[in-house]
Amino acid sequence: MAFLLATAISILWGKKFIAFMKLRQFGQVIREDGPESHYKKAGTPTMGGVFILGSIWISMLFFANFTSPPVLVSLFVMTSLFILGLIDDYLMVLKKNSKGFSAKGKLVWQFITAFAAMWYLVEFEVIDTNLYVPFVKGPVMDMGWTYLLLGSFVIVGSSNAVNLTDGLDGLAIGPILTSASSLAVIAYATGHSEISAYLFIPYVENAGELAVLAMAIIGAGVGFLWYNSYPAQIFMGDVGSLSLGGVLGIIAVLCKSEILFLLIGGIFVIETISVILQVGSYKLRKKRIFKMAPIHHHFELKGWPEPKVIVRFWIISVFLAILSVATLKIR
Repeated sequence: MAFLLATAISILWGKKFIAFMKLRQFGQVIREDGPESHYKKAGTPTMGGVFILGSIWISMLFFANFTSPPVLVSLFVMTSLFILGLIDDYLMVLKKNSKGFSAKGKLVWQFITAFAAMWYLVEFEVIDTNLYVPFVKGPVMDMGWTYLLLGSFVIVGSSNAVNLTDGLDGLAIGPILTSASSLAVIAYATGHSEISAYLFIPYVENAGELAVLAMAIIGAGVGFLWYNSYPAQIFMGDVGSLSLGGVLGIIAVLCKSEILFLLIGGIFVIETISVILQVGSYKLRKKRIFKMAPIHHHFELKGWPEPKVIVRFWIISVFLAILSVATLKIR
């Protein structure tokens, strides 16, 4: 029901939101150092994350269990990063440049949000501080309070990785949908005492309620994809990518799947690593590894049509999503 309502609201609201953004001429500002083929996208309405998140919130108001600490903490992270993204997009649209909120300012906001969430989860024993890895029964170690740092890095890393991936029409929302699908299954299993015991995965009380949030994310994302598929009528903007990436990260933490999340969100990991390698190589050797980073631009400049890059990345994300769920049975 959360999926159905979020999908319907997103599609219906999306049409009106796009018309409003066009009327106000709130269009995307294209990076000057990006591929030349993207210049034609300048002026396309942006900040689509507003109706994605709005659809999620409305769906959650109807179907979420607000006595569940995992749900409340996840919504806190999502909302905080939504506000950050909204400010960033507003600055970019208003000033018609691609700078927006400062990079340092974004990181400070993200880490404060993530650390506050992690402190609450550990302090009030919503989750323990044990570290779990795929294919191993039981925890491999108790990280103590250093677990707060790990969880914070997962949340902030996921938020920024999704932001980096959001560079082609429909590219980011595809892996978001597959990641949320995997996390919905894992959340349900983690919050079910009998299933979690059968699969030898940690049991987290009330984690099953996160499946409702994950399905709302999928529904709102499907509605957004209706307009964001190539050629895009609207872009997600930082208001969507930062918040959706962050909420996926906190769900992974709450399901004790921090390490598995590297596989679930493999596309986001690949995109991030490509940027790190590109920047590191240029600073150390004054040479570039890729034609352009993130890596989706590299394939564009190699001559791949944009739809081909998008669909192939989607295929990889579907494969990784199914593989990640399959690992639950292998312990």
